[in-house]
Amino acid sequence: MARCAHGPLSGGPCSYYRDSVPSASQPASSGSSSARWHEVSLHNFFAPGGVLSKTHPAYEFRRGQLQMAQAVERALAEKRHLIVEAGTGTGKTLAYLLPVICSGKRVIISTGTKNLQEQLFYKDIPFLEQALYPSGKGKLNVCYMKGRNNYLCKKKLYDLTDQPVLSGLEEIEHYRAIAAWEKTTHTGDRGELASLPEASALWHKLDARSDTCLGQKCSAFETCFITEMHRRAMESDIIIVNHHLFFADLAIKQSSEYAPDAGILPDAGAVIFDEAHELEDVAGSYFGVAISNQRVEELARDVEAALARNHLLSTSVMGAIKSLRERSQLFFSVLPAGDGRFAFENRREFLEENGDEFLALRQSLERLVAELQNLPSKAEEVFTFSRRAQELQVQLSFLMESEDRNTVFWIERRGRGFSPRRHRDTEQTKEAAEGSRGVSGGGRQTVYLQATPIDVGPILRSTLFEQLETAVLTSATLAVSGGFEYMKRRLGLEHVREVVLPSHYDYPRQALFYVPPDLPDPRTPQFAAKAADRIGQLLKITRGRTFVLFTSYAQMNEVYHRLLGELQFPMLLQGDAPKSALLEEFRLTPHAVLFATSSFWQGVDVQGEQLSSVIIDRLPFAVPTDPVVAARVKAIDAEGGNAFFDYQVPAAVITLKQGFGRLIRSLHDRGLLTLLDNRILKKAYGRMFVESLPNYRRTTEMREVEQFFGAER
Repeated sequence: MARCAHGPLSGGPCSYYRDSVPSASQPASSGSSSARWHEVSLHNFFAPGGVLSKTHPAYEFRRGQLQMAQAVERALAEKRHLIVEAGTGTGKTLAYLLPVICSGKRVIISTGTKNLQEQLFYKDIPFLEQALYPSGKGKLNVCYMKGRNNYLCKKKLYDLTDQPVLSGLEEIEHYRAIAAWEKTTHTGDRGELASLPEASALWHKLDARSDTCLGQKCSAFETCFITEMHRRAMESDIIIVNHHLFFADLAIKQSSEYAPDAGILPDAGAVIFDEAHELEDVAGSYFGVAISNQRVEELARDVEAALARNHLLSTSVMGAIKSLRERSQLFFSVLPAGDGRFAFENRREFLEENGDEFLALRQSLERLVAELQNLPSKAEEVFTFSRRAQELQVQLSFLMESEDRNTVFWIERRGRGFSPRRHRDTEQTKEAAEGSRGVSGGGRQTVYLQATPIDVGPILRSTLFEQLETAVLTSATLAVSGGFEYMKRRLGLEHVREVVLPSHYDYPRQALFYVPPDLPDPRTPQFAAKAADRIGQLLKITRGRTFVLFTSYAQMNEVYHRLLGELQFPMLLQGDAPKSALLEEFRLTPHAVLFATSSFWQGVDVQGEQLSSVIIDRLPFAVPTDPVVAARVKAIDAEGGNAFFDYQVPAAVITLKQGFGRLIRSLHDRGLLTLLDNRILKKAYGRMFVESLPNYRRTTEMREVEQFFGAER
């Protein structure tokens, strides 16, 4: 078998192909050398004196790792679902990879971040290859895949070559770099283009998003990077993706009448969801519906450019495009006013007053479809444009007229006049924001009309868990008060095996958890000033080396500016540079302090003394006015539940565990965890937080904090 290198470091195409297409329950290379490992004893691999001890330079026996591997092996053999919390340091990636390799099944591994994807593909898989095939004669057949927007669309590039429509010298430079790179790349993955800015407006015009894909009708289909990625996936035993790609693919397959060629993931015998605490949010975003003025403008722009290129731009089509732009602008301008995200609860009243604007936009989409269908000579793109316009029409009608009780309808404004949201950005959000810059040039506000499932559990149960032989959900933060009731209820999991494994770390020795009992309630106006003073005291004790994590941008900015000039330590602020650049600067700058919000609460790994303290301002309850949160609270209460204890507290528990999990990342790490919100001590629900956290040594005394760091001086 050969490992299919598909990512920014690949350096070449897949070197192993098979003509036959395997069934979902069988690997692509069924009957090859991986079969030798079907009878491998997990104990002999992980235990002292076993294969791992002889090949891993920093080997330590981790009982939890062996127990997790055995649980995964059993779930795969019995075709059962498994949910397992594996504490930080368990070594969970090897614990599920070895049973997967030995299972004889094609398996998809879905991760929460691209960083974990890269760790699996470039570190863990090569290590296992060396351990399992020390002579170098065997390889694991693995494919690494990202979302479609990470890949170049050759046809778009070729079309732009024929009729370039570029904005400014910078975009011309980017175009030349991409055109030169296209001639040499084997993957089309923009990760290879280190010089291309993350927010490049040109890339959005050239990426391989599914809504613009022509599928098999495309003239570049056979050499397409997405086609090649699909082939690699079909030929692989293990397919490494991220949650966004997995659920985008699943959602596309559920609506295949609009995009029959869009699905790129093959069927699999099992799926491993690593960092599974993110599944509800990601699944909800992809099983929802969203349209925007940006999306309508992109359709109008694409139709105009393609028909002009093919000399098909008649007066009647131009009239239809002009009408679509005007009707879209009018409709989105009369939507209810508000900042950020807010519920659209008065849709019926809105239609009574503004029904003409809604009908006019829908009719302008119908008119465009009719004009496209009447073209005497149809270019390849025309069928895709018709599909896109019809899809917009259907989704617009759903968003404005649906009475689905399991859906919350809401509006979001981004761009001019928009203040950053307090909740975590998703990759989908970032992608849309980048597209917004490309369309509006940064000056025009983008308005999104959205619908999100209130409860994704029933959807996941029917579309995912009932269709899979085995799903393994794992993370360091899945359990609340030692159990999985919250996660099972939110994800629709039934008849699932459950395992909670303690961390490999010695938390009572390695970490001190400090809660100041004297600070005011964080909901009061006095809190920010008092919190800033206490943070300043703590930073002097820890000599910087701290993440200060906040639940809101406003609180972060206020505390940062209160301390600016008061401290001798380098102070970094989220938003001043890209996340990756800030992390690198923090790692390289002695005694640095990073002030950040939700995007730094997870997926961030800084080992060693450079990060010796994590301070969190308050218990991370979701913003109650967020339309999706508010709808879920209302639905749970309406069904006789207690939304605060059944939903809001457990969700905050998992977020807090994620934030504190940034600190202790190895057996040698040591540091301070601080929560400035003493409701964890004073409120009845505080016990649920305390019971769910690792067994850190705890204190309410600043004197103990000083003693903890005194040994370093």
